[in-house]
Amino acid sequence: MKVILLENLRKIGSIGDVIDVKRGFARNYLISKKKALFASQENIKEVEKIKNELSKKDQEKKKDAKLIDEKINNKEYIVKKLSTENKELYGSVKPTEISKILKEVEKIDINPSSIQPVKEIKSIGTFKVVLNLHPEIQSQISIKVVSEENK
Repeated sequence: MKVILLENLRKIGSIGDVIDVKRGFARNYLISKKKALFASQENIKEVEKIKNELSKKDQEKKKDAKLIDEKINNKEYIVKKLSTENKELYGSVKPTEISKILKEVEKIDINPSSIQPVKEIKSIGTFKVVLNLHPEIQSQISIKVVSEENK
């Protein structure tokens, strides 16, 4: 299915590109999240007209992402969790929890879907987490998991 992109998307394309994607991906993600339109003649003309406006919005998002990146890149955040004697956690640290920590500590709202732990956080220690702030900007933070008993 051919769609026309309304946003710059990593590994997919940039604003105004007409790309061929699977029907489910187009309908369930790109079109439903307003990241693309069906590639009809009318829609292609429409996107050409508003391309500059979309690019300006993208530049603003990129600027915001850079500010967030400068504020949090390579910082370490501490998470207290209950753990067993052999330093394994009851459960794991999920992106939603990391998002809440960033909101509390830095007053930054980051969507949990853009938070990617390098490996699953299931034990005590320090873990790298990648934040996809913008298709062109990735930030990296450390999450230090400590036992809740050690107060």
